Amino acid sequence: MLPATFKLCAAISYQHLRNTTGLRRQAAVAIGQELSKLACRRAGPSAWISQVRRRSSLLGSRLEEKPFSEVEMSYIKQGEEALQKSLSILGDQDGWRTETVVGNGDKVLSKVLPGVGRVFRLEAVVDQPLDAVYGELVENMERMGDWNPSIQEVKILQKIGKDTVITHEKAAATPGNIVGPRDFVSVRCAKRRGSTCVLAGMATKYGAMPEQEGFVRAENGPTCMVLRPLAGSPSQTRLTWLLSIDLKGWLPKTIINQVLSQTQVDFANRLRERLARTVAAGC
Repeated sequence: MLPATFKLCAAISYQHLRNTTGLRRQAAVAIGQELSKLACRRAGPSAWISQVRRRSSLLGSRLEEKPFSEVEMSYIKQGEEALQKSLSILGDQDGWRTETVVGNGDKVLSKVLPGVGRVFRLEAVVDQPLDAVYGELVENMERMGDWNPSIQEVKILQKIGKDTVITHEKAAATPGNIVGPRDFVSVRCAKRRGSTCVLAGMATKYGAMPEQEGFVRAENGPTCMVLRPLAGSPSQTRLTWLLSIDLKGWLPKTIINQVLSQTQVDFANRLRERLARTVAAGC
């Protein structure tokens, strides 16, 4: 059951909020108070997923000063949809099978979902605080190609409000050219609530970025990364990465499964290396 404040805010129309600045500010303050209360409660795995899903509504975006166009709102809704679907998948603990277990504790699991196909879930711990991991994955998103050899380039095509961006990503061919170069156009939604961060995304259409010569246009989603401080060790971050990709083209499923699970393991290691170098450089 949603708190009474949320029920009240949901009942207020977007147009009325735009036209009544004072009321909009009151609603924003009320929401902030509710989020603070919820963030202070201790929660298990199922609880934090439920809380993030409840708190990641379009209302927060609609309270911003600048009104969005119909097209921008459609992208915001797509980002929210990716977030909600991703958390729903992660919240269902049944049916996961182990694909890979690494000596450092990293683990990749997978399951097949109707209408989606096989999805992969990485569980890893990064020996850096959440702020450092969040900064690298969100604030320095366009520099990912500097430290991840599987990525040629990540470019932000458009920013919409505080939480939503449209990106174009070029993925390099895998070793031996088993999987050739792919590119992706995605809408991404970043939500940070209390001690939990969710970075969600899914494929979208963007007229200014048509298919590129030399690349197969693949599709993401829904996909997301969840970042949380490791219980009892706030200087470490637990990373959960849900990966769902349609690589397109004629590729055997066995090869796809192997490539995607290895991609997640490699990503975790390269992220650790990147963060370690960044910390060392700042000392």
